[in-house]
Amino acid sequence: MLPLQNFIDYVNQNSLFDPEDRILLAVSGGKDSVLMVHLFKQAGYNFGIAHCNFKLRGAESQRDEQFVLELASSLDVPFYVTHFDTKAYAAAQRISTQMAARDLRYRWFEQLRGEKGFDRIAVAHHQDDAIETILLNLVRGTGISGLHGILPKRDYLVRPLLFLSRNQIEELIAANGLAFVEDSSNGSAAYARNKIRLNVIPKLKEINPSLEHTFAQNIQRFTETELVLQQVVAQLKSDICEERGNGIYISMEKIGRLNPKKLLLFELLKDYNFTAVVLEEVLNSLTKQSGTSFYSSSHRITIDRIEMIITRISAAAGLNKIIHHGVHHVLLNNQSIIITYSDELSFENNKHKAFVDADQLIFPLVIRSWQEGDRFMPIGMKNYKNLSDFFIDQKIPLPEKSAVPILINGNGEVVWVVGLRQDNRYKVTSTTKKVVIFEQNFN
Repeated sequence: MLPLQNFIDYVNQNSLFDPEDRILLAVSGGKDSVLMVHLFKQAGYNFGIAHCNFKLRGAESQRDEQFVLELASSLDVPFYVTHFDTKAYAAAQRISTQMAARDLRYRWFEQLRGEKGFDRIAVAHHQDDAIETILLNLVRGTGISGLHGILPKRDYLVRPLLFLSRNQIEELIAANGLAFVEDSSNGSAAYARNKIRLNVIPKLKEINPSLEHTFAQNIQRFTETELVLQQVVAQLKSDICEERGNGIYISMEKIGRLNPKKLLLFELLKDYNFTAVVLEEVLNSLTKQSGTSFYSSSHRITIDRIEMIITRISAAAGLNKIIHHGVHHVLLNNQSIIITYSDELSFENNKHKAFVDADQLIFPLVIRSWQEGDRFMPIGMKNYKNLSDFFIDQKIPLPEKSAVPILINGNGEVVWVVGLRQDNRYKVTSTTKKVVIFEQNFN
């Protein structure tokens, strides 16, 4: 017998969806998603089934697809399937196969939800998944939001099995004789999450056999703690952030009085997509010279003498990239920048390469589109030239100007107009000890 009332109660208590909503179920064919399908069917909810074939396990992937197709047919519910070349996507995006599969499936689920008129997307995460997520976040580094693990509801995504543990699901599958397929990769410790599942959690359960219950209580406390923090930060924004023109201005004096400074500043800045790494660099620059800039994918922080200024940057050309020390490859829209280091004080007369004195660079560097007011000192010259005038001299059409990458030093100065001209201030000289070579390659 399935825990139907507990399932319905969990859906209602967490306001996951209304009884009349159409729900798209993400179904792999494994125990978790199969149980979710049967609970939805017994509850009488209106749902369809979506299955992703990632083409990662050969005949096994085809077997899974056929199984889910037959399951949907036996229950007389709509079935949708898609096929991904996951490895090719992972290689193109330079991400792991697991991350590629995640990106592909959620993008397709959302597309399908909109096209077919579903109200919510349901995935079969359970309590053990929430524990694994928290432990992974802790290992990799996390803010307070990473401690609540997996939430029952986020935007259009719902997780109606979070009231069950993995052991409970396995017992229900066996007791009710429900057919399922097993993903052989679940037994591999090659993936970080599997290492947590196979090696770490069993040891923790030796210490605390009620681990799932304990973590459920912890998640509730962490969630409430995050709510309190959000309220504090909302009040702080109202008190110290001033919107003027196109920017957000924060008094440096008020930033200095924040306590704890790092936590509160991170929370204040995270809506502007600044990472923890950039935040560290911002904190280290607060007592240094003014004029230093830091970039996220969407915004720029400028450290002024008395204020921190946050402004939105144009993403029209999709060129905004942060380069930290030690990075050797930066992927842009249709090109990439290769970064190498050399002790040889040599250079080439090649507009697609910049040979820069390493001691002159202040990390992080930024690659971005040009902005009004940008100027530089073209190599071989001793006077500044506005980039707008330089583009005219180079006969760069107006629509193409924003597509030219500009390499910016940590002090805000132009180092290289990529593919056109290096700045004279950063050239290799007889006093140079180490050379950084930036090379433009087209994809």
